[in-house]
Formats: sequence, structure tokens, C-alpha cells
Amino acid sequence: MLDALRAFLDEVSGAARPRPLEAADYRLAAVALLVHLATIDGEFDAGERALLQSLVETRFGLDPAAARALIEAAAESEREAVDLYRFTQVLKRLLDEDGRRAVIGMLWEMAYADGEVHEFEENVIWRVAELLGVSTRDRVTLRQAAKDVDKPVRSGPWGG
Repeated sequence: MLDALRAFLDEVSGAARPRPLEAADYRLAAVALLVHLATIDGEFDAGERALLQSLVETRFGLDPAAARALIEAAAESEREAVDLYRFTQVLKRLLDEDGRRAVIGMLWEMAYADGEVHEFEENVIWRVAELLGVSTRDRVTLRQAAKDVDKPVRSGPWGG
């Protein structure tokens, strides 16, 4: 496990021969959706960057350097993506219902990072929830929970 993480960090930093990350990595897919959401309104301020870093570290149990490497890889993958389906199909296949709800919860937390939810952010979350099979009721409940949170990041079903 530690060797795999070292290889991943070497690849991202350019120390090893570059190799594309596995498209089936659910962490990469989830973080790519977070990056997409964070940048959809045309602004990606320091508070949003800090929350993204914190979410990735906490939810996936990564140290700051590994989280930054995952965010950079996800940002590159998101830039190359044509649509959200590329990421949601990976998540739907690899995560159970609780894991898919946790992704929607993370997206809501990201949307509220700047204190308000932009209509583009709301639309992205709605589309992702639909593609993941997360019910409208759960999506609304998760939105309210994210809105009510005083920002320490809660751990998710995959660690943290």
C-alpha cells in the first residue's frame, strides 16, 4: 500500500515515468467532481481551495501532500472530461448507496464553501445525484445538513 502511494506521488511529481491514473479510481472521480463544482461559478477562492484540501485529506485519510497530488490529478482529469458521466459511472459502480450519498454531501459542503450556492452549483449537484441514483429526498436532506454545518469536515464511509 505504501509503495503504491509512493509510486502515485512519484508519478504526479514527475519523478517517475508518467503513466495515466486509473480511470476507475473512485477517489479521483469524486475529487474531479469536487473540482468541477468548485470552479463552475468562475471563482475558486482561497476558502474553497482550503475546504477542498480539507475534504480530500479527511474523507480519504490522506496527508496534505498526497491530497494535493490527488487534487492536481483530478483537476487534470476534469479538464479533459467531456461530461460528468465519466466520473459518476465509476462512483456508481464502485460505491454503495451510503458512499454515493457521501459524495453528494461533499459536493454540498463544497457548494457552501463561499457561503452561498450558485445556481450552476445546484444544477451540477442535481445532475450528479441523478446519475448516482441518489434520491431527491436524500439530496435535499444532505443539502440542509451541509448548510447547517459549522465547517469542520465530517469523516465519510471510506475513512477519515
